[in-house]
Amino acid sequence: MIVKRPPMSRRAVLKGLAATVALPPLEAMLNTHGTAWADGEALPTRFGVWFWGNGVRRQHWIPNGEGAGWQPGAELAPLQGVKGWVSPVTGLEIKTATHPHHSGMAGILTGARYQQVGETRDTIVTTFAHPSVDMLAAAHFEGQTPFRSLELGIARQTGSDEGTSFLHLSHNGPNNVNPSEENPQAVYRRLFGMAQDTRVDLARRSVLDGVMGRIRRLQGRVGATDRARLEQHFESVRALERRLAAEAPECLPPDDPGTFPPVEGREQLAANNRAMSELLALGLACDLTRAFSVKFCSAGSGVIVHPAGARNGLHQMCHDEPAPQPTVHAAVTFIMEQLAVCLQVLRDTPAGAGNLLDHCSILCTTELSEGNVHSNDEFPILIAGKGSGRLRGGIHYRDRGRANTSHAVLTALRGAGVPAASFGHGPGRVDTGIGALET
Repeated sequence: MIVKRPPMSRRAVLKGLAATVALPPLEAMLNTHGTAWADGEALPTRFGVWFWGNGVRRQHWIPNGEGAGWQPGAELAPLQGVKGWVSPVTGLEIKTATHPHHSGMAGILTGARYQQVGETRDTIVTTFAHPSVDMLAAAHFEGQTPFRSLELGIARQTGSDEGTSFLHLSHNGPNNVNPSEENPQAVYRRLFGMAQDTRVDLARRSVLDGVMGRIRRLQGRVGATDRARLEQHFESVRALERRLAAEAPECLPPDDPGTFPPVEGREQLAANNRAMSELLALGLACDLTRAFSVKFCSAGSGVIVHPAGARNGLHQMCHDEPAPQPTVHAAVTFIMEQLAVCLQVLRDTPAGAGNLLDHCSILCTTELSEGNVHSNDEFPILIAGKGSGRLRGGIHYRDRGRANTSHAVLTALRGAGVPAASFGHGPGRVDTGIGALET
């Protein structure tokens, strides 16, 4: 005899010890094909920005071949494992201004010219004149999740006197920013409600320990697949909790609240990126937010990419290292390895009949093309994810007419289900996306 279980609410949560733990989508919450919620409503699509500073080396960046048959160059080679979800867009350029770093930063993320607020040394101080693209998506998803957006940082922000354009990725408007959180433990506690005082943590034991009885009762209401998924989901949360707790005593010195402080002066970039990627996946899987940004390093960043053999900041290397700049190239390759980690974690996280990357649209970009000449043409852009079926994925689109970068940004927005009629302002405004990338 087949026993039919009543569908569960897609807002189901487990509560215990004053903590609330959201659940990932289970089969009992979905339709029979795993392609929508049981009530027929579409599964959520998420929009994100993954950003790094100082551009790329074009000769190693631009793929070989176009369409679905493209092959990555050396700097995109780390993405080979997620190639079917990644669409490189080449040949586009910023149309709004040409000032080093500032024009590309505001141009790609707002489709508008920067707003100058002052001068410093031999350059300018700027902010964004309009909200960044992640905030446009956040406004569309407003009220559908507990957190409006999530802003994560990997490399430490070293400071700048050139305005918020250099310091921050996510903007609500002029000089109104959403700072990126660089401490995985702070992100974890924000998302999952962990107490700030470790003594309270000990007194309450683990948040998950407090809800295990409810988990066991819930497992009796769902099928075998959902039982396995529940176990996998909570074990991943528990493992991350244990890992952060174990590292806290030596990774939270009084002068640095970050979970992964520098070791002998070297930032733990890969470790921080892995932790943040796992937190992002958990937050998205639990539908805690649908808009996010990841800032690997800021515009004009001075991050020292030690794993690439760098001994100086990336921005300075872009200026000083002789062509063909092998260390800069190695640094960009390392950064793409970190992007690959993030995308692989999303791909390996179940969502409906597919995975989280199937249900994401992520704009991956920087603020200029090549750091040694501060160029704004041949702008590096990747669109990752399949947007719940709105994006084809795995397509190299090359424009031959130096069209506006805003076309790619609008495609990414629409890929997340944001019904944007246009993107950008003035010379940066467009009302069409890139049809070759859309379904």
